[in-house]
Amino acid sequence: MADVKQKILIVEDDLDVADMLNAYFRVQGYEIYTVNWGEDGVRACLTSRPDIVILDIRLPDIDGYEVARRLRDDRRTAGIPIIFLTEKRERSDRIQGLELGADDYITKPFDVQELRLRIRNALRRVEQDTLTNPVTGLPDGRLVDERLTECLHRLNWSILIVSLDNLDTFRESYGFVASDDVLRAVSLMVHNAVKDIGSPEDFLGHLGPIDFVLITAPERTTALQDRIRSRLVQSLDYFYPIKDRDKTSPRGKRLEFKTGILQAGEGSIATLDDLKVSLLRKRK
Repeated sequence: MADVKQKILIVEDDLDVADMLNAYFRVQGYEIYTVNWGEDGVRACLTSRPDIVILDIRLPDIDGYEVARRLRDDRRTAGIPIIFLTEKRERSDRIQGLELGADDYITKPFDVQELRLRIRNALRRVEQDTLTNPVTGLPDGRLVDERLTECLHRLNWSILIVSLDNLDTFRESYGFVASDDVLRAVSLMVHNAVKDIGSPEDFLGHLGPIDFVLITAPERTTALQDRIRSRLVQSLDYFYPIKDRDKTSPRGKRLEFKTGILQAGEGSIATLDDLKVSLLRKRK
C-alpha cells in the first residue's frame, strides 16, 4: 500500500510566509493546505482533518488563540497538534498558547529547518500516542499490524472480526458521548467473552474505528463468535432512549453488527494488506 502523505494545515495571513511554507513542506513530502483567516482554519480542520496545524496568532478575524481554543474544545479536532507561529515574544503570550494546549511555539523570524524538526517531533509524539484506541483503550494501529503480521508466518491461526454498522447515524442523532458509550460497551462485551471462554494468549484490538479483531485458536473461534453475537443481539437496542427502542420507528438506519471468521489456509494471503482485505470481506 502506498505511503499516505501527512497533512499540514497552515493558518497564516502573511501571503509571502504562507507561500514559502507551502513550497518548502511540499518538497519535504507533506500534503499542504493553506488558509489566511481563523474561521477558515477551524472549518478546514473539521473538513480536511490535518495531522498538524501551523497557526499564526495575529489573524484578520479571530486570533490564533481563539482558533486553538475551538479546536481543543471540539472532540473531532482536540487531538490535532498545534504549533503557534508568531511575532509575539512575551513570556505571557507563550504561556497563554501552552495553556490552550499548543504543542509548540516558534517566533518570527524563524529558521524553517527548526520548524521542520519541530513538526517532525510533534507528529512522532502523536504516532506514539495512537497505539491504543482513545475510546476503548484497546490496541490499535501498529500494535495490531504487528500481531496480524505474525499470523502470516504461522500455520495455525484464526481471526474473528466484529464490526458495528451505522454508528455514524447513531452519533448524528444522539451525539459523540452516546456513540463513544456504545463503542466502549461493545468492546467490553467482546473482552468479557474472551475472558469467559477464551485464552490469555488471545489478542483483541481494533482493525478500524468500528472494527474489532480477535486473534485466537481455531478451536475457540466459533464459540467466541456465538457468545459475542448473543450478547450483542440482546444489547444493541438498549443503547437507544426508551422512546426510540421500537425497531419499527422511522429513525433511519439503526445500530447493527456483523461478524466473520478468517482462518489460516483460506484464500491467497501473502501480505498484511491481503489479510486485512480478506477480513473485511468476511463480515456478514
